[in-house]
Amino acid sequence: MNFEEHAAKPLLAKCGIKVPESKLAHDPVEAGRAAEMIGPCVVKAQVPTGKRGKAGGIKLATSADDASSHAEKIIGMEIGGWPVEKVLIEAQTKIDRELYAAIVNDSATKGPMLLFSQMGGMDVEEAAEKDPNAMRRVPFSIIDGLTEKIAREAVAGLGLDAIEDQLVSTLVNLYKAYRALDAELLEINPLVITADNQVVALDCKLTVDDGAAPRQEAIVPLAAPEKRTELEAKAASEGLKYIELGGSVGVIANGAGLTMTTMDVIAHYGGQPANFLEVGGEAYTKAKTALSILLENPNIKSLLVNFCGAFARTDVMAEGVVSAWQELDPDIPIFFTIHGTGEDEAIALVKERLGIEPFDLMDDAVKAAVTAAKERASA
Repeated sequence: MNFEEHAAKPLLAKCGIKVPESKLAHDPVEAGRAAEMIGPCVVKAQVPTGKRGKAGGIKLATSADDASSHAEKIIGMEIGGWPVEKVLIEAQTKIDRELYAAIVNDSATKGPMLLFSQMGGMDVEEAAEKDPNAMRRVPFSIIDGLTEKIAREAVAGLGLDAIEDQLVSTLVNLYKAYRALDAELLEINPLVITADNQVVALDCKLTVDDGAAPRQEAIVPLAAPEKRTELEAKAASEGLKYIELGGSVGVIANGAGLTMTTMDVIAHYGGQPANFLEVGGEAYTKAKTALSILLENPNIKSLLVNFCGAFARTDVMAEGVVSAWQELDPDIPIFFTIHGTGEDEAIALVKERLGIEPFDLMDDAVKAAVTAAKERASA
């Protein structure tokens, strides 16, 4: 789950991190009214992507009329493929220095990592690429957490002595927010030192683990909508995990791991998967719904069904696919490979009702599906 700035910064404030006064506006009139209350402000496009400033989505305003005028131009823009539907009207801050701070999940250490740089702002990523030393990377134990000692060492020697205590407190609170929110990424860019030596978060990027939604019910409604195709949205409404890809071999498998493996093998044999679609876990009884959605993709030239049952019975999943196949009667070839709980019943069902012999080896099923897709594409 990704959170736009207007939703993320109040969550920082709850954890003791200073943020400017702000109000959300959905049209120029609301923007003008907000600016009247706030005074000199910044009009900021609210979209779940970066580079807003470079795209013209952030403007300074000295009056309500300025704010209204900027909002009129910004609302309706498209930034990074996202339409701008609202703006944040935020009090201007007198900036003395811009920093960067983030807590991320580190794949190398399989734990949290603090990122800190004295080069905050729009081009921090480019600066870090040119000079790796510009970004301090500090992995730490999730058991011990980000201690004051670790935070103090991370900012040492950068000429920040006057605000070091404030800065250390901000970094420790940033980690508290990261843990409390089940975050995968919590970034402040820029984290500024103001003219009166205050440490303030001027922007925030927050990504929360989707699997933590049951623990984060209070903030789930605040998350930005996901960018989905029509079929992806339809699948999501049915509780299915479906991602459209650009290939021609359709895939149905149970479990994310088996689905990814199947996609890799398709690529290995020269094909391209048309989708990610898994019917594992609680979705294992939804094979019929899954197939109906998948077959709406006109790019699919063949279909590969790969079931491996443990808890989920392969005969139950196969029944759903076979019933949907008979009902929809699609004009593409289908290939099965079935193993695990209920496989004898599942194989017999496929043979009897579709007249198809499932492959014993997944590799053979994949090869057949890839070959069929290529032949139909060239026909």
